[in-house]
Amino acid sequence: MSLSTHIEPGSPAAVLADRIEKSVATVAVIGMGYVGFPLARALHMNGYRVIGFDVDDRKIEMMQRGESYLGHFGEEFFRSLTDGERFAATSDPDRIADADVVVLCVPTPLGPNRDPDLSYVLNSTEMVAGQLRPGQLVVLESTTYPGTTREHMLPILEKSGLTCGRDFFLAFSPEREDPGRAGVSTAQIPKLVGGVDDTSTDLAVVFYSNAIDQVHQVSSAEVAEAAKILENVYRAVNIALVNELKVVFDRLGIDVWEVVAAAATKPFGFQAFYPGPGLGGHCIPIDPFYLAWRAKEAGHPTRFIELAGEINSAMPQLVVDRVSDALNEDGIAMNGASVLVCGIAYKPDIDDIRETPAAPIIEMLQDQGANVAYHDPHCPVFPEMKKHDLDLASVDLDAEALEAVDCVLIVTDHAAVDYALIGEHARLVVDTRNAMVDVKDPKARIIKA
Repeated sequence: MSLSTHIEPGSPAAVLADRIEKSVATVAVIGMGYVGFPLARALHMNGYRVIGFDVDDRKIEMMQRGESYLGHFGEEFFRSLTDGERFAATSDPDRIADADVVVLCVPTPLGPNRDPDLSYVLNSTEMVAGQLRPGQLVVLESTTYPGTTREHMLPILEKSGLTCGRDFFLAFSPEREDPGRAGVSTAQIPKLVGGVDDTSTDLAVVFYSNAIDQVHQVSSAEVAEAAKILENVYRAVNIALVNELKVVFDRLGIDVWEVVAAAATKPFGFQAFYPGPGLGGHCIPIDPFYLAWRAKEAGHPTRFIELAGEINSAMPQLVVDRVSDALNEDGIAMNGASVLVCGIAYKPDIDDIRETPAAPIIEMLQDQGANVAYHDPHCPVFPEMKKHDLDLASVDLDAEALEAVDCVLIVTDHAAVDYALIGEHARLVVDTRNAMVDVKDPKARIIKA
């Protein structure tokens, strides 16, 4: 895509467009986590100079040494970026002024009342505003509610005295990372782009097109913001449906996993979603509440979405109740029982514990007097979390450990776990992921939850 016919020669937009089209632009990625780091790597691999900014000096030091702090990416993935001559890691905000494009990949969590917490976005925008100069493109990738880019970021950036669409440019392009997914790189995931004005949109489209295989342009930042919310609300609602059906079918003596597998044989009109112990990750447990909050502001409560949120949020308690009932059937009280939680990451085969349902499940088990340990091959120590403080480290999974506990609770179905070993040596297994389905002739009593 050429911008030569849309932009006045010699203008800040023209200078920026020329640098982008020649892939000589410098990009500052703000927030070098699960989203920012793979994006920075994709941009770097396609010719851009990259400044990786993070407020965590530990991350900066590890990047400078080429060491991975995101376990499932591995050292080689990290070194492919951090060993490059066109990469610099920093916690110095002044370096942002060196960038032609600034991409914000910062958290958007929920507040204590499940209202949007935009503090990371707003603080980062204030920081960028302090370094803003003519000819810069600013892009927000953090998932948020429609209107955030225009209504919150734009006024902050224009406090610099510069005008959007003339001096600087602003767009939204939602991240679509899927941690742990094999065989698909950041460059292969289609990118949505929408700006707060036409020039911002055009510049952002050309910027991403140099590094991403497929870029889909939409008419505004609000459309791009809404599309990202829709993607995750869609998943949250359908997961809530199967979670509710899990409870109903269990009362009817029907295995919900077999039901889903049977329905999935239909080649059209059905997409399989699976029940679980609760939602995890940064998007699905959070995004529906962002939209619900925004909808209430607009005077139209989203009853359907809020109900889905309530169902999914109730799953950890349902799992704990299932463990309690299963122990009671064995004549064991929860108070004083020993429970081994298998898997604390929010999804299989990664070390990411953001919003993991394992955290509230472990806390509820402990609150009821259980002695809880966990095993996770990807998480040797339970990481610090904003809402949970669990001083635990992973224990070995062996015959002795399994025989010593009253219950094994499978929360995350990592491929590296030996489920046959669990079936052979555990007395009771509460399985929230259908992980034991292929274990032949287990000696353990298996309860699906």
